[in-house]
Amino acid sequence: MQLRSDSFADGAAIPGDFAFCVADPETRVRLGKNLNPHLAWSDAPAATRSFAVVCVDPDVPSVGDDVNQEARSVPATLPRVDFHHWLLIDLPATVSEIRAGQFSSEVVPRGKAGPTTASGARQGINDYTGWFANDHDMSGDYYGYDGPCPPWNDELPHRYVFTVYALDVEQLQLSGALTGAAVRAALAGHVLAEASLTGRYTLNPALTL
Repeated sequence: MQLRSDSFADGAAIPGDFAFCVADPETRVRLGKNLNPHLAWSDAPAATRSFAVVCVDPDVPSVGDDVNQEARSVPATLPRVDFHHWLLIDLPATVSEIRAGQFSSEVVPRGKAGPTTASGARQGINDYTGWFANDHDMSGDYYGYDGPCPPWNDELPHRYVFTVYALDVEQLQLSGALTGAAVRAALAGHVLAEASLTGRYTLNPALTL
């Protein structure tokens, strides 16, 4: 199974159009266009009955004490944890491409609606839901895609791993909130094939990709 994108090459930098935040010389960061990237896949098994798309950043700081603090930095040696940016499930087996901006075209404070979306698919709750839980202006359930916004003082460039899974069921059996942990648990035992693509992103002006 093969996965490609017209939005960025595997291992290359993700353009700012596909980010939740972009760098700003005066304010450190500002909101970006937050478009979901283009994805296209091929060579899925003949027995495929649906697809799922997951995007995860495995480089999120495990401790947030230094995050976005002036005169401090997040050390590259700090242990890292996963942060889910996109959970899209129950895509019909006839689908083999997602257009740029098809599922996300802007930042929506308090989150986009969900879980139902086009083509009978469902979108899960990404991890901005927890990140903004105590923010009066931004708290809510963040369904679907919301792009990169790593700490602007992180010494480590972040990776964003997009994976398309070919599944042997038309619909994943999930009850309760469609979180990253729930979706990944539901995928177990149903994956016929998968393909991944990794983009990189940083808001730290001291780093180059």
